[in-house]
Amino acid sequence: MSKVWFVTGSSRGLGREFVAAALARGDRVAATARSTASLDDLVAAYGDAILPLEMDVTDRAAVFSTVRRAEEHFGRLDVIVNNAGYAQVGAVEELSEQELREQLETNLFGAAWVIQAVLPYLREQRSGHIIQLSSAAGVIAMPLGGAYHASKWALEGLNEALAGEVADFGVKVTIVEPGGFATRGGKNPDPLANGHMARTQPAYDDLRRRLAALVGRQPAGDPAAAAQALLKIVDADRPPLRVLFGQGFYPLVQQVYADRLKTWADWQDLSAEAQGHRVG
Repeated sequence: MSKVWFVTGSSRGLGREFVAAALARGDRVAATARSTASLDDLVAAYGDAILPLEMDVTDRAAVFSTVRRAEEHFGRLDVIVNNAGYAQVGAVEELSEQELREQLETNLFGAAWVIQAVLPYLREQRSGHIIQLSSAAGVIAMPLGGAYHASKWALEGLNEALAGEVADFGVKVTIVEPGGFATRGGKNPDPLANGHMARTQPAYDDLRRRLAALVGRQPAGDPAAAAQALLKIVDADRPPLRVLFGQGFYPLVQQVYADRLKTWADWQDLSAEAQGHRVG
């Protein structure tokens, strides 16, 4: 049975590849973006199977209206891909209030509005699959990515809680954590390298130079391959709550989690003292 998709951030990169892969196998797609002009070729190729919709995820009212239009057009919604987002780059001290707020408005609040808009339909039909695009940056953190990490770490917690809330309604949730993919005209595996830059302070120039020297050591992933992998997830009877897309960050994630566990274990005596228990 073919599926109906609702995909945000469809104009380029992974979002566009997800739309193209779904259409190619006979599914129907409501493809949203702030500008849908780049989807004209897909409309010409697939006709009524694709419904391009202009939408800004930061506009809650527009999100609800667009979701309603998509559901009325296709009659149902099966796969919701929360993909819209961008990376704000800069040391925490360098971030302006506007930059930090806009990062969270798009990456976190925008995803939340889509979830809230689609859930009444998914609950009523007692089925559906919400795919949240997070990042390897949603489970580890690197210097100069504080705003982006904050948004993605928040999305991880939001969607993990969501998974427990909607399971009884037959709705599934999967958090996809890509590493670096060649999505904007150049193969750059750094998940922060394609972001918006904060106004720099000279105090962090040496750090920027050291980090720049590390960029490019991991091969960039193929967005088309990621789209085919996503098809397997949406077709799975028991999809994962979390999945990394790309292998480059897996060893680093393993080390980060091992270090966290060790630190918590090393400081267990202090943890007990903090609760009021005497140790020794």
